[in-house]
Amino acid sequence: MVQPSFVLDAIRVNRPLTHTDSPIRYRSLPIDVSICIANWNCVEMLHACLESLLDQPQGVELEVIVVDNASSDGAADMVARHYPEVTLIRNATNRGFARANNQAAALARGRYLLFLNNDTVVPAGTLRGLVDFLEANPTVGMVGPCLRGSDGQPQISYRQRPTLAALLHRTTLLRWTGLFRRAYYHYRRQHFDPSTLRSVEALMGAAVVLPRDVFFACGQWDEDFDFGGEDLDLSARVAKQHGVVFLPEVEITHYGRVSSRQNVNFASPGVAVGYVQYFRKHGYSPWLLTVYKLLVTLDAPLQCGVKLMQALWRLATGRPSKAYKSWLAARGLLSLMATGLSRLWRA
Repeated sequence: MVQPSFVLDAIRVNRPLTHTDSPIRYRSLPIDVSICIANWNCVEMLHACLESLLDQPQGVELEVIVVDNASSDGAADMVARHYPEVTLIRNATNRGFARANNQAAALARGRYLLFLNNDTVVPAGTLRGLVDFLEANPTVGMVGPCLRGSDGQPQISYRQRPTLAALLHRTTLLRWTGLFRRAYYHYRRQHFDPSTLRSVEALMGAAVVLPRDVFFACGQWDEDFDFGGEDLDLSARVAKQHGVVFLPEVEITHYGRVSSRQNVNFASPGVAVGYVQYFRKHGYSPWLLTVYKLLVTLDAPLQCGVKLMQALWRLATGRPSKAYKSWLAARGLLSLMATGLSRLWRA
């Protein structure tokens, strides 16, 4: 962890709560970092995230903006009740990750924007370390910390941009042939080193920081993405003009997939559609995308059947937690077949 020479108590800016899409902006002290959190359910995770940001010193002047996408578990009410200093936007419907983050960014007053998942915990002094790095490296346009799971082990915090070949290997239809295996492993296991500062192609969207001016100059989050692929797209656009850097000295705990597992019927189709949107936007030909869509469509029922059988086998052999994960994967594929394939073919 980068340790600043001195640490100031985080200043909590008391602001009236606003529950519309266009809250009134208030003047206050200069803000170093605006933390933007797009939230959908996961009230307990969000509570822990906000506590880590606001109840311990971060070494910077900050503000927190939570955009709640019509949570059904009382998350927005929790924020209003326990964190009146947080700017809260209540959306009437789930507007997706990109739209919600852009809503937050439009209100942000900080020199830097931290886009943060709700299933994270931010140690004391973390924001100071991120700001120090960006101030010392003005050519960097996007930086991400080392993500660690609740078990303390490092998570994949950056990756290469995906290719069609890599994702085709994931289909049941092609995996057994070994076709595209090398492309898949190159994409998924690209020598991730949790201890080395380096330029990367894409940062994981659980926690990324950008200078405010860079974010808006690069076009913000692309709102065509509902869920999945947005971080790949933003990283690619920022990288055209600025550095995209993994900063291992700064760490954030990321529980990972908590929200997506609780909302698998939304998340799984969104990820499938997001990959197609990313490929289309970044130069893949229409006929290649048609082949990809066809293989995903044909593969979905096969993969769903495999996951259901896997869930039954794991349950029968005394592994209920793993059986539950297989069942969630099957549910996601059922949702893809029921509602996602039409979106996939329109993407």
